[in-house]
Amino acid sequence: MTEVSSSSMVVCSDEDRLYTFEYAALMTGTSTITIEQFVEVGSIEPVGSMLRSREIGRIAQLQRLRQDLGLNLIGATMVLDLAQEIAQLRALLEVLRS
Repeated sequence: MTEVSSSSMVVCSDEDRLYTFEYAALMTGTSTITIEQFVEVGSIEPVGSMLRSREIGRIAQLQRLRQDLGLNLIGATMVLDLAQEIAQLRALLEVLRS
């Protein structure tokens, strides 16, 4: 079982939980250096020095694409961005159909 200290998470005003880079690294099996690289190239968007849970999920997805498909970071980011755009377009299409 993984133990998380209370300083690993904060709740911001819109009730979205924010987590430290250290917590994100622990949960995704990466390092804080890797996470900082993701931030530098724009693969994830921090809130100051913290991350939303969706960004932690995105880190895990990026890592899977890199390990399983051998994509570089930019390629993995493009795949996730395109998949998100397709999902948004499908949702819009469903709204327009109904």
